[in-house]
Amino acid sequence: MKLKVYSSDASKTSEKEFNVPTFEGDKGVQAVKEVVVAHRANARQGTRSTKTRGEVRGGGKKPWNQKGSGRARAGSSRSPLWSGGGVVFGPKPRDFSKKINNKVKALAFARALFDRASAGEVEVIEAFVPAQPKTKLMNKVVRTIAPKGSVLLVDAPFTAEASRAARNLARVSLTEAAKLNTLDLVQYSKIVVSTKAIEAIIARANGGQS
Repeated sequence: MKLKVYSSDASKTSEKEFNVPTFEGDKGVQAVKEVVVAHRANARQGTRSTKTRGEVRGGGKKPWNQKGSGRARAGSSRSPLWSGGGVVFGPKPRDFSKKINNKVKALAFARALFDRASAGEVEVIEAFVPAQPKTKLMNKVVRTIAPKGSVLLVDAPFTAEASRAARNLARVSLTEAAKLNTLDLVQYSKIVVSTKAIEAIIARANGGQS
């Protein structure tokens, strides 16, 4: 598959053939969905908690007599119907994590890479080497390649200068090729990778783990 390759300052472009894995039909689409759902589920803390009527402090005394007051009978002031009472079927701490097999992860990673590359949403840059470690210079490069939308920069690994220049850009996120996952591939508008990183990513997609 041919991908556009930008020079380090994004002033020149060329095309180069890369060994991106290819797919036919819907193979791997379901795997992508499962892995993305698992990534999002595993990021949930699951720490929300509410108290039932039995856990709320107080309410042991019957508010008023069963009969004779003219009011509805009540056994506790901690009833879910009362202000300050317990919660019915409220959230409790739980584990949302999902397990995905390595083969499914690898298939999803390769399929996501193929889909984004086929759609022209993966751009290659020779290297993230700003003339100076300045955000203004890095922003100019990013804006040339991806004028709008969220952008993920991928290198293997970033130099300290490149990381310093890009980390304060509001719509830009950074990750290393070894840490790139399926969720990263699907959630950004544009993915910009260095030539060194794209080779590592393709190697993973063609036989490594995601």
